[in-house]
Amino acid sequence: MPEAITVEPLDGPATSRAEAAFRLVYAEVFAEAPYEESPEAVEATFRRFRAQVRKATFRAALARTVGGEPVGIAYGYPLSAATGWWDRLIAPVPAEVRREDGRRTFGLMEFAVRAPWRRVGVGRRLHEALLVGGNEERVLLNALPDAEAAQAAYRSWGYRKVGQARPWEGAALHDVMLLRLR
Repeated sequence: MPEAITVEPLDGPATSRAEAAFRLVYAEVFAEAPYEESPEAVEATFRRFRAQVRKATFRAALARTVGGEPVGIAYGYPLSAATGWWDRLIAPVPAEVRREDGRRTFGLMEFAVRAPWRRVGVGRRLHEALLVGGNEERVLLNALPDAEAAQAAYRSWGYRKVGQARPWEGAALHDVMLLRLR
């Protein structure tokens, strides 16, 4: 039940202290189809995670049951002017769309809700908690086209596909989705 879940916004140091909870949710969710991430891929994500949480602008949200069991995670940070995110698109977007300054766009790096707690509002609450206190104009994320439930949630929250990209070398093709906040 959604009311039995707490969602806590976290900064980088607090997220670092909660790494075990973030890892538990991430490893479980991303082992599922269509992601099917290996333990090695999870370890690589958490090597990046340890660098990401040190960013001054990093924000996260963690959903837990009343008993403390982690059920969902979300995290990211505003994109710097030097971000390579837009460079990975298959078809370029106009310069005005790709312009970044460290404050314009929040990059949603990871978002996951464990299966028993899906479709009860936990994801929406995580998303809202993550964006509280931010002044960004928009949010950017990558999503696998085959991740139908995630795609449906993002669209219902107002995200629109702006292109496709391979976010890293050897990655599957992802949809690049943008949510305008103001």
